[in-house]
Amino acid sequence: MSPAATKQVTISDDEEDVLNQTKTRTEANEDALSGRGGRELHRLGARLSEIILGGQDGLVNTMGVILGIAAATDETRIIIVGGLAAAFAESISMAAVAYTSTLANMDFYRAQLRREYHEVEHMPEMERAEITEIFKKWGFEGKLLQDVVEHISKNKHHWVEIMMAHELELQPIDAKGLLPTTLLVGFSAIVGSLIPLIPFFFMHHEPAIWTALVSSAAVLFGVGAIKANLTVGRPFRSGIQMMAIGILSALAGYGVGLLFGSQPGG
Repeated sequence: MSPAATKQVTISDDEEDVLNQTKTRTEANEDALSGRGGRELHRLGARLSEIILGGQDGLVNTMGVILGIAAATDETRIIIVGGLAAAFAESISMAAVAYTSTLANMDFYRAQLRREYHEVEHMPEMERAEITEIFKKWGFEGKLLQDVVEHISKNKHHWVEIMMAHELELQPIDAKGLLPTTLLVGFSAIVGSLIPLIPFFFMHHEPAIWTALVSSAAVLFGVGAIKANLTVGRPFRSGIQMMAIGILSALAGYGVGLLFGSQPGG
């Protein structure tokens, strides 16, 4: 290191120990997250979230449509046709929502990134004050705090990365995952939509209604429990909540079918 560089940031041995410990902890966390097991776990969690998103929405919406038609007519062919139409329409809709929402998040991230670069270049004092507050919350103080802020602010890219992640709490979105996410959500919506529809292929009208309702409720309970395990929550409570949403949707669709199916000439 040149003498000029040494003058820029001078810290005591104790402060250097603190910085080294912080760096060691950070590197350990990064290693744990970037290791094979961490990467696989992260991918699995992301994929399961996408499956739940598509499958839950497809199941709930299509179940309401199917039971509504089943309440209005005894003709299995009409129920199946209506259910298939709802399933494929829901699948395309969910895939489109996943695609456009991810694009919107990417555009928002890029806009905020440009804004942060602009502020770092044109309003550095304000940005230094903000990054100082970030490191204060992490326990840095005194000369150590000043030296860390001075060091970070020498690299514009690192400075902006910290502001994006810890001030705005935004993470970059990988464009390579856009198409796989879209396809997975759409496929999951199809699979979820078929769950309440399958009984009508093999059973008579009334048994098929009850089988569709019970099987859908069981699947929704399982989805809610898995969702709670992936995030923070109580699996049983989350399962009950998800199941209640599905049953409410089914009852709403069934009630509409009964109401209009019973009309003269309907």
